[in-house]
Amino acid sequence: MSRVKASTMDADLQKVFGRPVPELYEAAVGHDASPALVRALELRSFLALTEEQVARVRDRVRADMDPDRDMGELSADKLRFDAQWLEAALDARDGYRTAIGELLRTMPPPDQQARPVRTTQVKATASLPPSAAPAPQRAGAAQARRL
Repeated sequence: MSRVKASTMDADLQKVFGRPVPELYEAAVGHDASPALVRALELRSFLALTEEQVARVRDRVRADMDPDRDMGELSADKLRFDAQWLEAALDARDGYRTAIGELLRTMPPPDQQARPVRTTQVKATASLPPSAAPAPQRAGAAQARRL
């Protein structure tokens, strides 16, 4: 994924996790990496890629609309297609930004890594008095016949 390209959420990730993004990627490959860090970096990679797509379409439209460009080269169909492509890329970008923001807001603090919880089984040692015990079902009791 995109580890080299910057994303608009890099500062937020660095603030929450306390290290620059390249160091976060190094930490994420360790066996003790928090699931939140791994998920955040996965989303960040998708975001960086999507932001790169937005920039490419933007630059292509700018080049097509350059005042020095021959007007005979303009294509409404091409611009319409670029507008659709840009809308899709912007929607994806907004979705990834929202997902990262939600993850950063809802994850446990970085210093509270998930630890396995040990539970013990509680055994009941009390017994019921004989009168409270359910009556045993009769073995071999005949079932009612249907007419």
